[in-house]
Amino acid sequence: MQRLETRPRRVLVAEDDPFLLELITTRLALAGFDPRPAKDGNVALQRLNEFRPEAMVLDINMPMLDGFGVLEYMRAQSLTEKTPTLVLTARNSPEDVTRAIRLGARDYLSKPFKDEQLIARVGRLLARSRA
Repeated sequence: MQRLETRPRRVLVAEDDPFLLELITTRLALAGFDPRPAKDGNVALQRLNEFRPEAMVLDINMPMLDGFGVLEYMRAQSLTEKTPTLVLTARNSPEDVTRAIRLGARDYLSKPFKDEQLIARVGRLLARSRA
């Protein structure tokens, strides 16, 4: 008999705007995920090791260490396969999208976004990682 997994899936949210960070974590929690906030790239790297998220929502424009720096670290540590990442940013030039995907991001969503888009994309990241 197969046991169904009932615990919420862990999602790290790296975003420097306090309002957006709260909004994203609240929306994910309401959708049944277990989101944890990180206010910048350095905190995100710390939480990657402590919290061991199953997916991450990552902003690019952050102080200290930006999202590209986080992705570079993750790639160097072979973490991009273990932690599928959705880049959620106002930066949407083709060069930024290409760079993020090349560094290991699995998906890219531009701000502003709809809650349904965010929830669906995070769910898709987790479904792919489970497969």
